[in-house]
Amino acid sequence: MDFELHKALQILERTPKVLSAFLVNLSEDWTHSNEGNSTWNPFDIIGHLTHGEHTDWLERTAIILSENSDKTFIPFDRFAQFENSKGKTLHQLLDEFETLRSKNLEKLAALNLTEDDLEKKGVHPDLGPVTLRQLLSAWVTHDLSHISQIARVMAKQYSEEVGPWKAYMNILSR
Repeated sequence: MDFELHKALQILERTPKVLSAFLVNLSEDWTHSNEGNSTWNPFDIIGHLTHGEHTDWLERTAIILSENSDKTFIPFDRFAQFENSKGKTLHQLLDEFETLRSKNLEKLAALNLTEDDLEKKGVHPDLGPVTLRQLLSAWVTHDLSHISQIARVMAKQYSEEVGPWKAYMNILSR
């Protein structure tokens, strides 16, 4: 599918509600269990998504659209959620994520992006030159990836409990 902003927005605007519907009022057995050492649980993932709303997608969009000659992105701290989420509840993080996402999508809409804007480039510190179209496509895919990750982490909590059905549960072998 080719990138179209209105189609991207269909996912970006729904993600906070999907995650809230999925996670609110679940026990910590579901929301704070992971897949083993150095893996993230749903709480960590929501913290990561929230941190991204603060420092990633719109910040990088602004860099791409700026008149600055240096369009290099500030590196994104993929682990900042561990410090930033301390003392917060999952419900607080979900509310913060929803509020930030709503504000970011309002800012994005206010940019009135054109096809020419979508071809403008920034420089990712690891990946090199990227277009705004690629950045916005990555934002959508990032959301879907983490929704999938949350489902996988939660499914694996019953990995042994499903018994012989494990052979039919592809999510458990990833």
